[in-house]
Amino acid sequence: MSEHDRDSLLAEAVGLREQGQAAEARERLLMLAAGHPEDAEVAYQTAWVHDVLGLEAEAVPFYERSLRGTGLSEEDRHGALLGLGSTYRVLGQYAKAVETLRLGVAEFPADGALQSFLAMALFNTEQHHEAMQILLSLLATTSQDAYVQRYRRAIEHYAQDLDETV
Repeated sequence: MSEHDRDSLLAEAVGLREQGQAAEARERLLMLAAGHPEDAEVAYQTAWVHDVLGLEAEAVPFYERSLRGTGLSEEDRHGALLGLGSTYRVLGQYAKAVETLRLGVAEFPADGALQSFLAMALFNTEQHHEAMQILLSLLATTSQDAYVQRYRRAIEHYAQDLDETV
């Protein structure tokens, strides 16, 4: 298959997913992935369509393959880290979720979604203090709520040590 054919089939499958025809997109992506097993972009799109269909366990190997490969755009790498981390969490693989989401936060530190999913995974691994620290810091820095902003310094301070007393 030529590179042009691969690009056309991939674009068609992504279009189908975006139009709500995920099952049809999945069929095409599985064929494309079989013919291009080392293609990170194809693997990522295949993982994504499995997630859309609620087939999380089937999405995992494609997410993993996409992250092992090269050629993902920064946006797709971000999506693959978030997708894999959140999928691990949904499947109860909390330690893998934390590991993957920590990697995502390290690479994309300003992303509040990655931080939120990391906090959820930390909660699942009973790392409640760190989960609260992340969420309070995120709340303080991203909330437009006037009252949160009024107390932002205090929230940020206590986020560092929730056990602090006077």
